[in-house]
Amino acid sequence: MTTTASTSTAISASAERVWGLLTDRGWWEASDNGVLRLEGTILEGRRVLVVSEDAPDRGSELGVTEIHAPATMLWTGGLPLGLCTGRRTFQVEATGDTCSFSMVEDVTGPLSPLVVRVLPDLQTSFDRFALALKTDSEVVRGC
Repeated sequence: MTTTASTSTAISASAERVWGLLTDRGWWEASDNGVLRLEGTILEGRRVLVVSEDAPDRGSELGVTEIHAPATMLWTGGLPLGLCTGRRTFQVEATGDTCSFSMVEDVTGPLSPLVVRVLPDLQTSFDRFALALKTDSEVVRGC
């Protein structure tokens, strides 16, 4: 297994608030998180297409494999027959009135060493996403 990118941050908001944004398709497209477009529904068993600012001409189609609200979500995609599988794991861990958020992408399979060499560097994009989630989660909404 090869980790291609990971990020984490402490967020001064409840895990439920963070989770609400993380699973809100509208937030993905409206926030300054590096995502241009998200098609599909963020529900277990469904598929999503994510188009990022880093690769606006190419989207990543991923299956929403697992959801354990408000703590863990797993998206997977890759080549047939398990030749290469990418796993993006989102985690929100409550720590009282605050929480921590992490996102990790791992690649496995016999062709993963070749695929990892041609993948773009996702670290900046992951960090930007975490910062946007933190910023938007911590915004105090007026009455």
